[in-house]
Amino acid sequence: MSFSRVNASAATLTKNRTEGAVQPGSGMCVTCVDGCIGMCEIGKSAYRGHEVIYPQPFGVITTAAEKEYPVDYSHLNIIGGVVGAEGIEADSDKAIFPAVDLGVTFGHDGGLKFRLPWIIPGIGSTDIAKNNWEGLAIGTALAGTGLTIGENVVGMDPESVIKNGRVVDTVDLKRRVKLFQDNQRDGYGAIIVQANVEDTRLGVQEYAIDKLGVACVELKWGQGAKNIGGEVKIRDLKKAQLLYDRGYVVLPNPTDPKVIEAFKRGAFKEFERHSRVGMVTEDAFGKRVEELRAAGAKYIFLKTGAYRPYALAQAISYASKYKIDLLTVDGAGGGTGMSPWRMMNEWGIPPVELHSLLYQYAKRIADKGEHLPAIAVAGGFTFEDQIFKGLALGAPYVKLVGMARSPIAAAMVGKTIGNAIRNYDIPVYVERFGSTIDEVFVTAADLRKELGDKAFDALPAGAIGLYTYYERLAQGLRQLMAGSRKFATQYMSRDDLVCLTPEAANITGIPHIMALDKSEVDALLG
Repeated sequence: MSFSRVNASAATLTKNRTEGAVQPGSGMCVTCVDGCIGMCEIGKSAYRGHEVIYPQPFGVITTAAEKEYPVDYSHLNIIGGVVGAEGIEADSDKAIFPAVDLGVTFGHDGGLKFRLPWIIPGIGSTDIAKNNWEGLAIGTALAGTGLTIGENVVGMDPESVIKNGRVVDTVDLKRRVKLFQDNQRDGYGAIIVQANVEDTRLGVQEYAIDKLGVACVELKWGQGAKNIGGEVKIRDLKKAQLLYDRGYVVLPNPTDPKVIEAFKRGAFKEFERHSRVGMVTEDAFGKRVEELRAAGAKYIFLKTGAYRPYALAQAISYASKYKIDLLTVDGAGGGTGMSPWRMMNEWGIPPVELHSLLYQYAKRIADKGEHLPAIAVAGGFTFEDQIFKGLALGAPYVKLVGMARSPIAAAMVGKTIGNAIRNYDIPVYVERFGSTIDEVFVTAADLRKELGDKAFDALPAGAIGLYTYYERLAQGLRQLMAGSRKFATQYMSRDDLVCLTPEAANITGIPHIMALDKSEVDALLG
């Protein structure tokens, strides 16, 4: 059995000639013929080379792996009984699902408060993030959750002012922060500024703390989509040269006269900008944490990716020792921007395995009575059942679920529908719900009432789309939690889950469905 699709994918705009007859191991057509124009990934690589490493078309897509892992979150089911209620009086008139409290409070002083138990991890310098930031920032602020500004935003901004290798002013980062801050309600949620190697050299986080009033910063070790630094495509020669001058790895070298000549005559149309991989040491980590605290950071987060178990142990150990406020652990297969396609499919530890190891390591830290930060898990979460499973699998240590692709999708759809309404060109699929923002978006009436007409009418449709998606997730999660008799997130536990396969039970330590409650049943029935 093959878990991968090897030689053709919608992500790379490739396909097999003999789609019904493909060799499972290589992914090649069973009959590869002389004369084929090269529609598969091998064939396209024969004339476009390294361009085919990346998902396409760049800038208007988000991507995630299509590999089918042997075990995933669908191998767990949510379980419940008929007795009692935790977090509320066991009264049928009071224990109703709208009464479920989804709020989360965390941070060393309990000062971070989210209305909903999820966060958008780092979304950085890609076009897909920049072009949808209005919806993401405003929608997140209205919902009262968290949003992380990812790596390279300052370095990629042509209007950033950099003196002596340090940023002193920006346009894009300032805009991104301000969009959230101006729409934040009652102190709920947070805007977080992340940094990689290049950001740290530029002093991005110090600038964000000092000039933009950012309270939360995040150190980035990596993500689940790839094990290298971030990358984007650049179609403008002058911008490629600017990024090269700012210290980025740009391929091919945009200052080489022969490369410039080739670009101008159309031999290739895109430069690649790459970030460096970090080199983690405990001394450097501890020093950076102290630097950020000295610079005025109120909360410090760490995000790590789908690395080997020892790297995960390093992350949780350092997060404990240096009193980090939130640790995000991102499983393999996810992604929002331009991760190499094969890498996204074939690299790293998948979510269920990684999050199970995370639980084991967190428990060892907690059992010793040492500091344990709040934990967020990420890696392909999209709906309320998956959010429930992620929180329960890591309970009581996991407080949040990280999601990026699905919030981007919701913001993009909201934006697209808003544009269609303005242009009087509403698709039939949408038009059946109405022809105005108030008619199409089901949360519009409540938002208009809460914000007032003027503020509501100023909202971008992308923000309403994200807010409405979150409203659906919140109601669905409340229903699932009420069914499990858990009326606040702190009462969720691993006992709320059951495994459907022996493999999942072995990995997670959660009982197989046929072994669940066995001792209790025997005690009752004799």
